[in-house]
Amino acid sequence: MGIERINLNGSLALSRLVFGVWRLADWKMSKDDTQALIEKNIELGVTSFDHADIYGDYTCEELFGRALTQSSALRDKMEIITKCGIKLISKNRPDHKIKYYDTSRGHIISSAEHSLKNLGTDRIDLLLIHRPDPMTDPDEVAEAFRQLKADGKVLHFGVSNFSPIQYDTLNAYLDDPLITNQVEISALCLDQFKNGTIEHAQLHDICPMAWSPLGGGAVFTGEDEKAIRVRKVLEQWSEEKGKSMDQLLIAWLLMHPSKIIPILGTGKIDRVQKAMGALEIDLTRQEWFELWQASEGQEVP
Repeated sequence: MGIERINLNGSLALSRLVFGVWRLADWKMSKDDTQALIEKNIELGVTSFDHADIYGDYTCEELFGRALTQSSALRDKMEIITKCGIKLISKNRPDHKIKYYDTSRGHIISSAEHSLKNLGTDRIDLLLIHRPDPMTDPDEVAEAFRQLKADGKVLHFGVSNFSPIQYDTLNAYLDDPLITNQVEISALCLDQFKNGTIEHAQLHDICPMAWSPLGGGAVFTGEDEKAIRVRKVLEQWSEEKGKSMDQLLIAWLLMHPSKIIPILGTGKIDRVQKAMGALEIDLTRQEWFELWQASEGQEVP
């Protein structure tokens, strides 16, 4: 099944919806089940998979890789995104005494190489710096990116959770420009629309990726005033349009002209299929602002 693809820079395109692998370890799947999940996503046209070295207490990449290596044909049908730069306290990293950030040249390169080994692949399509690091030396990051690109280990680079100035500062040191910023965006989290991140993406012609596009599920069960207001609008729309609340939340993001790319966080293929229904929903501009108003709790100025 073909769905729209989003071209990030002329040589890398991602599927309109991205499959997030951060909870793979929690799903307790066998290698065969994981392989089947990957294959079914690809059949649906969801070919981009979002990882990070730390996901699943440093285990998700390897779990994915074990399934991937069972079918050599799969790798060329997908785009692999992963992240580095966070060091967690973990039984799998006993030398980490506290949680901290590391964007040194050595760590970026070693993390990427670990990811390649765990994923069972010879290349990462897109490597992101996971969080802004107050100790970042842009020259070191640039050196690491330059080496990884020259060695063919990483094809493209981006960041996650960066402010516009943090993005621009790092970008100024790089041979190849960053091609995305993965940030939290949902009807419950409007921060990126108000802090310049979305406008910055449009200015630089980059498409932002949205983690937690459903607001972490709070919109369905949360009892705070914002969640209740947003849920009320979605319930009304759902009844009028015959669409589910999660489809409507994703459609709300897809409508934005910055071409936001939502990352799905489910291990159930039927929910992926359901999410794809968002691609067929047309909201009006007035409806878009109706959900904004519900989130804000007041009309626009």
